[in-house]
Amino acid sequence: MAIDIKIPLAERIRPQNLQQYVGQQHLVGAGSVLRNMIESGNISSFILWGPPGVGKTTLAYIISKQLQRPFFTLSAVSSGVKEVREVIAKAKEKTLFNAATPILFIDEIHRFNKGQQDALLGAVEDGTIILIGATTENPSFEVNSPLLSRCQVFVLKELTADDLLSLLNRAITEDEILKKQQITIAESEALLRLSGGDARKLLNILDLVVNSFPPDSPIVIDNKIVTDRLQENPALYDKNGEQHYDIISAFIKSLRGSDPNGAVYWLARMIKGGEDPLFIARRMVILAAEDIGLANPNALLLAQSTFEAIRQIGMPEGRIPLSECAIYLATSPKSNSAYMAIEKALAMVEQTGDLSVPLHLRNAPTKLMKELGYSSGYKYAHDYKGNFADLEFLPQEISGTKIFEPGDNKREWEIAQKLRKDWEKYRY
Repeated sequence: MAIDIKIPLAERIRPQNLQQYVGQQHLVGAGSVLRNMIESGNISSFILWGPPGVGKTTLAYIISKQLQRPFFTLSAVSSGVKEVREVIAKAKEKTLFNAATPILFIDEIHRFNKGQQDALLGAVEDGTIILIGATTENPSFEVNSPLLSRCQVFVLKELTADDLLSLLNRAITEDEILKKQQITIAESEALLRLSGGDARKLLNILDLVVNSFPPDSPIVIDNKIVTDRLQENPALYDKNGEQHYDIISAFIKSLRGSDPNGAVYWLARMIKGGEDPLFIARRMVILAAEDIGLANPNALLLAQSTFEAIRQIGMPEGRIPLSECAIYLATSPKSNSAYMAIEKALAMVEQTGDLSVPLHLRNAPTKLMKELGYSSGYKYAHDYKGNFADLEFLPQEISGTKIFEPGDNKREWEIAQKLRKDWEKYRY
């Protein structure tokens, strides 16, 4: 059968089974939770959360194919409550003749509003459908609690360089069109960098570069050729691609760099380009905690309030609290001490493993536990002057390890003074 060259490369080589699927071995590798679910055939509703182009849609297709279930798809961008109800009605018809519960795949489920999500609840609850949702946004922000409680959430990771190189090799050796051409990838750095971990974008770039060569000529791809071809074809990127990430990056860096002018300019660019205002607000919540932190804890409160305000009022009025919050965050003192502390603690846990909780910090709800020394030696802070009791709160193996380093700002100077007074062993 002839291959339609108009079909995008990413679609032509879409994996048909788990053996061809690239990446996400923590989910689909041997013995993994999702792999076990698929192989047992006992599948429940779930949401796939991960960045663009990491295989969410492909995984849903593979699951439906392997389980031989009726498969329905909806896009949250173009579907409403009416379309949801129509699909549920069709799913009910299918179950009359087929014992296998149909799968409903909803792409970009985070774009469904409350009414649309509520329309799914009954069908998910009574088993009329198995829901598979795909989202690039945090489901805890974007999916209603009743629906979220009925679904597991599986997190997909950005594809690694090895994953992407494996995909490139498969494209040029297995695709019915590309394998007939003499293609050599002399350098892959530009391909990997410009794809940003997005498999679909990587294959689109490869397709564009290959098609830029004269027919039947040998094709040697290096970094310069990739960069030159993309500069000649800026239409390859849309607001969901590189420009989307470049502008949000410029916005965040303006906030972090304390420039309200740059921040409001890039904010305006995103609003004008139709960016999801909740995406902008969510990024400001993250920045408030990561880059302002203890230097001005009120920043996180304002950022969260802005997020909720946008939920309530929408656009275009939402541009005003977005601007207010951006200016406030840009002009706030900065500190990443909380971020650095948790990163250091996580690295320490990774290195030292599950160290035992000291006996005096353990709970002792039973007589046996008390006899074993649980909670013995614990000092209740409020029984001591200044509500402070000098006690060891770390496992013995890492006693005295200083994890939190106060930042260089007025608020954390005060914190450092108190820590210096209370905790001599940490040498603040």
